[in-house]
Amino acid sequence: MDRVRQYPSDLTDAEWEIIEPVLPSPQRMGRPEKHSRRAVIDAVSYVVRAGCAWRYLPVDFPPWQTVYAHFTRLNSRGVTERIRTELREQIRVAHGRQPEPTARIIDSQSVKGADTVPRDSRGYDAGKKINGRNWFIVTDTLGLLVTVWVLAASWQDRDGAKGALLATYAATPIRHVFADSGLSSPTPASSTGPATPKPTTQRQKP
Repeated sequence: MDRVRQYPSDLTDAEWEIIEPVLPSPQRMGRPEKHSRRAVIDAVSYVVRAGCAWRYLPVDFPPWQTVYAHFTRLNSRGVTERIRTELREQIRVAHGRQPEPTARIIDSQSVKGADTVPRDSRGYDAGKKINGRNWFIVTDTLGLLVTVWVLAASWQDRDGAKGALLATYAATPIRHVFADSGLSSPTPASSTGPATPKPTTQRQKP
């Protein structure tokens, strides 16, 4: 029997109809599944929306170890990327746009690191006086997410933007990029600045 849905983060039936076909078949996930796949995805959604640690999941969800294991497998196989792409394309078509955008908007923000953020993945932004991380977000002109690039806050905006744009170029076609002056720099193909930074792992500690 499936769990009773009672949290705002639980998927609606319409949302589940979109996500379920994108998930790998049970045969590809290893041994037979003991828990409902929808309950597992609801649990992942709860952690993302609530911002809590995995082990703080309420008891009416599957065990946090099971949920975390499913999440890491799905993420490593690019399932979360495919879900995001599918949703973005559907929304764009509903707005009368082409499925793939050709223009992007990039911006960044330094945020204080939580207690769960490892010291080796955080840094100090001297200008904003923030000890934490700097995230770079690329969206289309509707504000729909395309790329998230997370670095230590000690990285300069222009250097971090280069990595975010390179990741975006590799995944989708781009003709135009809109950015404020703080992110302006030569295009990634011609830049002679520092090497492209390695993104910080965004996986939260269990």
